Amino acid sequence: MTALSIFLISIVQGVTEFLPISSSGHLILIPAFTGLADQGQTADVAAHFGTLTAVVLYLRQDMTRMISSVLPLTRTDKTYLRLIGLIILSSLPVIFVGLIIEVLSPSVLRLAMTVALANVFFAGWLYWADRQPVSHILCRDGTEYDWSNLTARQALFIGVAQVAALIPGASRSGVTMTMARQLGLDRLSAARFSLLMSVPVIGGAVVLKTINLFTAEAQPDLSALAAIICLSFICALGAIRWMMSWLATANFTIFVLYRLALGTLLLSLIMAGVIS
Repeated sequence: MTALSIFLISIVQGVTEFLPISSSGHLILIPAFTGLADQGQTADVAAHFGTLTAVVLYLRQDMTRMISSVLPLTRTDKTYLRLIGLIILSSLPVIFVGLIIEVLSPSVLRLAMTVALANVFFAGWLYWADRQPVSHILCRDGTEYDWSNLTARQALFIGVAQVAALIPGASRSGVTMTMARQLGLDRLSAARFSLLMSVPVIGGAVVLKTINLFTAEAQPDLSALAAIICLSFICALGAIRWMMSWLATANFTIFVLYRLALGTLLLSLIMAGVIS
């Protein structure tokens, strides 16, 4: 694995994993502009492990409270025990549909055109949803979140929306934040719940891909693996902090415009025969 591929994979995966801008839409551009081939399972596992570590570190306050909520000696506030239940509830739809798609493996999900059109469509939905009035403010000071006001219905709807993330180019972060805004959640709460939802999804993916990695005959390049983990961790943590700082004072329009530009670029490259 070359230094260039390590750098590009780490940067792209780290920056785009949690922003509502579609990581797959960017990953498809790497071979188009550099000629680099798919770097395989090792790079994928390492990049996801780095981003998982970043989001857990960023959410350490919520994670600590959730862990404490299930321990008998520290179980005082049921809010975070309930939050665990809501995260599980919101994860069930994508797990169920994901298993079906894994079996069927529809070819349309592997097309570059699917990635391009998904970017444009879901950018439009995000723009429309972000124009809805805020009716459920869970975050009032930018630091504390009142998860007791998040309903099971809202969590389930956001979880159903996450199913759309199985479409390459839809963006898991994007569709979950979009549905949360559609339901009237404030922007910071929409983004933070999306981050919380990412932990079991990415964690599960890391575990499954790691199992596949160890059953493969080829031995992983440990130095490349460590480099990707570290760099993707740094990029993901920086991206999360920037996004939350941005949403504290602004809306999602910058992400909408970026995704429209990305979708247009992908369509142009497809029409020109650069990618297929």
